[in-house]
Amino acid sequence: MNLVVALLIGIIFGTGIAVSGMINPAKVLNFFDVAGSWDPSLAFVMGGALIVTMIGYRIVLRSAHPAFGPRFLLPTAKSIDARLLGGSAVFGIGWGIAGFCPGGALPALGTGISDVFVFVSALIVGIVLARFIQSTTAPSGKPQTN
Repeated sequence: MNLVVALLIGIIFGTGIAVSGMINPAKVLNFFDVAGSWDPSLAFVMGGALIVTMIGYRIVLRSAHPAFGPRFLLPTAKSIDARLLGGSAVFGIGWGIAGFCPGGALPALGTGISDVFVFVSALIVGIVLARFIQSTTAPSGKPQTN
């Protein structure tokens, strides 16, 4: 049942991304081009998503537990550290260069455009590399000893 719900949520999300035009890297890159052909539509998409998320969290978190799980899995980290800032910077730079963010790239795979496949492949390599680095280093940055 969880997989069916996840699939339905993914279809709704992907449809929203496609309808809003955010699978088009030129539209995203034009948002970042404030001195040229600036397109504010990404701000409206993000603002709409923020509003829906705020309302959704207020409604859903009134329950004792999620509909399809024993407990809510919410982030507990509250600190802004080098890892968060570095990851955010890499994410933003990649988004600004490619015009894709992971949320927009996955639905864009359906377009068959080769640039999307290159981006998603690089994304997967980056995730694997980051997990490898994380597994071989302790939080202090020193190699783990077992």
